[in-house]
Amino acid sequence: MRRATILSPVKRLEGRVAIVTGGGHGIGKAYAHRLAEEGAAVVIAELDGAAAERVAAEVGGLAVRTDVAEQASVAEMARRTLERYRRIDILVNNAAIFASVPMSRAPFDQIDPAEWDRMMAVNLRGTWLACRAVIPQMREQRYGKIINISSGTALKGSASRIHYVTSKAGIIGFTRTLAMEVGKDNICVNCIAPGSTLSEENADEALIKYRQAAASTRALQRMQRPEDLVGAVAFFASADSDFITGQTLVVDGGAHMH
Repeated sequence: MRRATILSPVKRLEGRVAIVTGGGHGIGKAYAHRLAEEGAAVVIAELDGAAAERVAAEVGGLAVRTDVAEQASVAEMARRTLERYRRIDILVNNAAIFASVPMSRAPFDQIDPAEWDRMMAVNLRGTWLACRAVIPQMREQRYGKIINISSGTALKGSASRIHYVTSKAGIIGFTRTLAMEVGKDNICVNCIAPGSTLSEENADEALIKYRQAAASTRALQRMQRPEDLVGAVAFFASADSDFITGQTLVVDGGAHMH
């Protein structure tokens, strides 16, 4: 995976501590690397414990096996972060059912209710639980940056995965509401909506062609890769966005323009 080049030598996140859920694979891994390059100590909170350990070793951070759908697991994520680093400044809510944890791509009336519930438990409730776990520390610090991950599909709909799109649409409303609740605590809550991104590891030719096909609907007609998203996360994590909250930034090469 090619890495985005940081043009400025300034490390905007020096002294900050960031948690990236789902940071062991794909886009989450790219987020973790960029935050570390910006100077943050990074915690890889990942269901795949082995992957968490690998990425943590790469970025010099902490691996915590975490199931974001389980309250006790997310509480342990926050506890271990505080045990190691004594603070929590940044949370990237990246963990989701999509690539490394696959989903059905079926019509709305053929999706198993159990899969619907699991999708909401991870993608939507997991974001809520992670925020609940870290915000008490952010309030104590009077500082925090929360970055939620939605999807461009929430802006236009996408056939044959209504549970995924619904969960990601919920993230946008969640972001706006939480921003209103915690702004008084000097906590910023923002959202990124990626376009169709080649985030899958060891993608086969068919998947690459599928991702390439999405480029025809963009102003920037090339395939989107994880490194195209890391600058937005670094911006929302840094002091450069200290007076921005409740916003959704679409990063999709111009497929959706607002």
